[in-house]
Amino acid sequence: MTASMQSADDLVLPFEIKPLGVRGRLVRLGSVVDDILHRHDYPPSVSALLAEAVSLTAMLGAALKFDGKFIFQTKTDGPVDMIVADYVSPGKLRGYARFSAERLAALGKTDQPSLLGNGYLAMTVDQGPDMERYQGIVPLQGDDLTAAAHSYFEKSEQIPTRIRMAAGPLFQRGAKAESWRAGAIMVQHLPREGGSSPLPSQSGDAPEGAGEELQENDDWVKARLLLDTAEAHELLDPQLSAEQLLYRLYHEDGVTAYPAHPLERYCSCSHASITEMLARFPADDQADMVEDGAITVTCEFCSTVYRVEPGELKPD
Repeated sequence: MTASMQSADDLVLPFEIKPLGVRGRLVRLGSVVDDILHRHDYPPSVSALLAEAVSLTAMLGAALKFDGKFIFQTKTDGPVDMIVADYVSPGKLRGYARFSAERLAALGKTDQPSLLGNGYLAMTVDQGPDMERYQGIVPLQGDDLTAAAHSYFEKSEQIPTRIRMAAGPLFQRGAKAESWRAGAIMVQHLPREGGSSPLPSQSGDAPEGAGEELQENDDWVKARLLLDTAEAHELLDPQLSAEQLLYRLYHEDGVTAYPAHPLERYCSCSHASITEMLARFPADDQADMVEDGAITVTCEFCSTVYRVEPGELKPD
């Protein structure tokens, strides 16, 4: 391990296992994801789902090499019909989930495929107003978020990728409420210059009926099998640093950890932005929104309540 020990929480840690031709990122979320979740009254199953979505968003968004935004969004027919999370470089996170309490209670299950149902997952890279957006969409058909992310990389990026994620509450001695945590780790195989892809392939010249797939690259097989040994409690343990976890997994081949990217919760809402948004509505619609002498708007991301007086919407 070549990097010095860093803070254990709220970071994305890039790393490389050079002998295996593998690069990756590790996400550890503590107070950031706890803050995001405790601004809402989510059931535990919805909190865990959103926490994993936020950690995945941080892991993928941290790959941006420019000032921009990475947006993660699901739209499905399940009890949790929408999840939105975004990462704004260099390290700002937010997210929320929309769900039906009635359908969730009737479901009686807490696994991700049941919560999500069928629909799609969209991942969007927004490079700013002067650049085109890039968007990748994968179907959600009885999948969890990890399986959907694997499908995204296989079909859109065509990079051999392995991901593990975990989220859950931690009860600390003397605390009145649980503290939520989340973690994620990803490895990707990048062939050395002149090397072949580690994806299994089939020769077009094989005799008819042979149908035998070539073996995956041994280095990649080793890297992903080692990643699969990472357990949920290791991704969430506040006493186990990101560097220590990497060492546990890949010390045999030598792992290089690079400087971590710190993460923080943010929200772009403000009284001014809410007022500007409401001012775009026709006067009749504005009048219909007024209750008790004002228009009340609650931010979906941070649950901040804004009270806008009708007089604030009149043109100068």
